[in-house]
Amino acid sequence: MIRNGIDVSRWQGDIDWKSVRTDFCIMQAGFGREISQKDICFEKNYSGCKSAGIPCGAYWYSYAVSEDEAKKEAAVCLEVLKGKQFEYPIYFDVEERRTLDLGRAKVSAIIKAFLNELERAGYFAGLYMSASYLRDYVTDEVKQRYAVWVAHFGVSKPDYQGEYGMWQKSNTGRLTGITGNVDLDECYKDYPAIIKAEGLNGFPKNNVIRKEVTLTIDGKTYRGTLTQV
Repeated sequence: MIRNGIDVSRWQGDIDWKSVRTDFCIMQAGFGREISQKDICFEKNYSGCKSAGIPCGAYWYSYAVSEDEAKKEAAVCLEVLKGKQFEYPIYFDVEERRTLDLGRAKVSAIIKAFLNELERAGYFAGLYMSASYLRDYVTDEVKQRYAVWVAHFGVSKPDYQGEYGMWQKSNTGRLTGITGNVDLDECYKDYPAIIKAEGLNGFPKNNVIRKEVTLTIDGKTYRGTLTQV
């Protein structure tokens, strides 16, 4: 089942979330490695999505040029996300030229450094990149290890051969409740079910215990499964 969604940041300004109709939203949480770089609309967008019942995820825009800087960015990102729940992954947005110029091995190491910190903190971590950047600057190991959100506009499908769970297909979408253009996305995985079942992104883990049981009543044997939550 394809879910149609949007992604937003401060560039969309003040959104009327009561009027927005979308299956999900991915919002920018911030950028860089300082808490002052939290997206100025993040809190409004998060509370707006929750009030409107719109499942959401987040992304962090990176300027890191080393693994150490990526870890610092991750620490700030986690501080911004603290106390909130997200039904969709938390993505690392890598597209700065000075980062890409470091080459495939270094870019991949930077990505792993950030996403590993998110996973250690209990988040479902993913990578956002354009189709060409994924192809040219990321190792197969990294692309296969994390959830991928690929960006490619003006095509019927992304020019990317690897697996991806989400596609950013347009940056010129229009939606009631949002002034100007907004990015449009398609999602192909049931991230809310996966994330909630695993107890990630601020959700409690569902501790379901199933036991095979055998009962004998009046000489007859009955077998079944006992489910305990």
